[in-house]
Amino acid sequence: MVENDLQRRLFDFSVNVIKQVRQLPNGKEYQVISYQILKSATSVGANYEEAQAAVSKADFSNKVGISLKEIRETNYWIRIIIAVNEGDKVWKALLDESTELKKILGSIYSKTSKPR
Repeated sequence: MVENDLQRRLFDFSVNVIKQVRQLPNGKEYQVISYQILKSATSVGANYEEAQAAVSKADFSNKVGISLKEIRETNYWIRIIIAVNEGDKVWKALLDESTELKKILGSIYSKTSKPR
């Protein structure tokens, strides 16, 4: 499989979120947050992977659009974790990466979703 840089970054991002979620406390609020962030963070890359096998430009754009929605949700949950934990360097690095990924996916989506 030939993997592009964005695919690798999305995969690594998902793995890093999973590793950090394992370090969160076990309180009720963290159980909810953990569940939500694990779903959204892993969905970003999964939908982008699906986009690589798109059957049309519209299909590609739709999958990238879903990835964009999921990275936005992930970014939100990371901000919640940082606010509740009063900042953790690793979570802040994940926030920076999610912000960059959001910009990249947003750019791809805006370029591919416009009618020609």
